[in-house]
Amino acid sequence: MLARPADMSPAITEHATFGETSLERVREYWNRRPCNLRHSAAPVGTREYFEQVEARKYFVEAHIPGFAEFDRWAGKRVLEVGCGLGTDTMNFARAGAQVTAVDLSSASLALARTRAEIFGLQDRITFVEANAERLSEFVEPAHYDLVYSFGVIHHTPHPERVLEQIRRFFTGPQTTLKMMVYYRWSWKVFAIVLQEAYGAFWRLDEVVARNSEAQTGCPVTYTYTKTSLRQWLEATDFAVDDIFVDHIFPYRVADYVQYRYVKGFPFNMIPGPVMRALERRLGWHLCVTAHAVGSAPASR
Repeated sequence: MLARPADMSPAITEHATFGETSLERVREYWNRRPCNLRHSAAPVGTREYFEQVEARKYFVEAHIPGFAEFDRWAGKRVLEVGCGLGTDTMNFARAGAQVTAVDLSSASLALARTRAEIFGLQDRITFVEANAERLSEFVEPAHYDLVYSFGVIHHTPHPERVLEQIRRFFTGPQTTLKMMVYYRWSWKVFAIVLQEAYGAFWRLDEVVARNSEAQTGCPVTYTYTKTSLRQWLEATDFAVDDIFVDHIFPYRVADYVQYRYVKGFPFNMIPGPVMRALERRLGWHLCVTAHAVGSAPASR
């Protein structure tokens, strides 16, 4: 275990290895291949392409709509930190929310803007290219009903700075934070360490970062336990309302990249209820709902 610098979040104590990584390197990585870019074989940027991207995402990661609760935010203001291609963004807007969607990647934002125009949602969404570690320099802190970040801030060199910035947007009562980061004790982490580092767990952070995404070589990927995430949130004046893990990818990659969904071993042998139980113990996605200390949780 690495020593913890005095100014570092409790959540980073296990793996303080990415702080010197250049943010430009992170930006270049996501500009080269935005997340979920190859979720469709249709021409990129067409209506068919975006419809297939959404269908594939929610088929493989079926827990997202339940976690995001899109319909709950009708008539509300949503700040999305890390929108990528805008799949969740569109669903917040379709449900009637007014969305400010932020991303570091200009390539991702260009596609998200095209997507909003194709589906007639551009009037409900404001896109901002921004470094989330300095979010308040790009988006003026104001009241939002929901701050949402799914699978994003674990990819920046200093995620503790992002959370501190997010806290500035809790300017009124009953704002909700919904955030997903990667789970350290997940099936995927164990598989990566066994396959790529031959069980050398002291190389966990290095090999997980490199293999965390479809495009290998991700510059930064932090992982968290339930305890470290809770401690980090509490140290930033958030109170946790709910925390859970979900999502194990069961498909054979060789088939999946050809848009075929064939489960590999051992998942092809596991009954559905057992698989769901396994996902809630060893899932890759660590999902948390929280509110600011001093305010009540938002009512449903």
